Amino acid sequence: MRVGMLALAVLLCALGAGRAGGTELTFELPDSDKQCFHQELERGLKFTLDYQVITGGHYDVDCYVEDPNGRTIYKETKKQYDSFPHRTEVKGVYTFCFSNEFSTFSHKTVYFDFQVGDEPPILPDMSNRVTALTQMESACITIHEALNTVIDSQTHYRLREAQDRSRAEDLNGRVSYWSVGETLILFVVSIGQVMLLKSFFTEKRPGSAST
Repeated sequence: MRVGMLALAVLLCALGAGRAGGTELTFELPDSDKQCFHQELERGLKFTLDYQVITGGHYDVDCYVEDPNGRTIYKETKKQYDSFPHRTEVKGVYTFCFSNEFSTFSHKTVYFDFQVGDEPPILPDMSNRVTALTQMESACITIHEALNTVIDSQTHYRLREAQDRSRAEDLNGRVSYWSVGETLILFVVSIGQVMLLKSFFTEKRPGSAST
C-alpha cells in the first residue's frame, strides 16, 4: 500500500510538475563580434538569464540587457558566467547581447538559459490552500524539488564536461606540436653530430710539394 502511494505521488509529480518556459542555446561567438537576441515580454513578468562561456580565450564575454526603451538594466564585462533575474516594468521587446569585441583572435562558445515566467504550482489550488498538505502532496513537492535540482545539476555538469573536454583537446594539441618540434630538433642535432664526428675521422691527404 505504501509503495502504491509513493508510485502515485511520483506519477502526480510527472504529470503536474512544470518549469517556467524558456530557451536554452549554445552558439559560436567569433572574435571582434557581437550577437544579440530579442524576446517580447509582458509587463510584470519575471525572467532569468543564465550564461556561461564554454570555450575560447580566458572564458570571458561581455553581456548586457536592454528594456524596450533602450535602457540598460544589466551590464557586465569579461564575465565567465553569471545569472540575472529581473521582473519587467514595461511591455515590449527586451534585448540581451553577448559581445566578444574586446578579443581580436579568441573564438568563444557561449551557453545561455533564458527562463520566462514564474514556475507554476504543482497542485492546482496550492496558492489558495488553507489546510495542511497531505503526506502524498508533501512527497510530491519534495520529489518535484529534487527533480529540479537534478536538472540544474545535469546542466552544470554537462557544461563543465564540455569545458574540460575543450581544455583537454587544446592541451593535447599543444603537446602534439611540442612533441613534433622536439622530434625535429633531435633529428637535426643527430645529423649534426654524425657530420661532426665524421669530419674528425676523415683522412686528410697532404698536398703535393711544389717544385
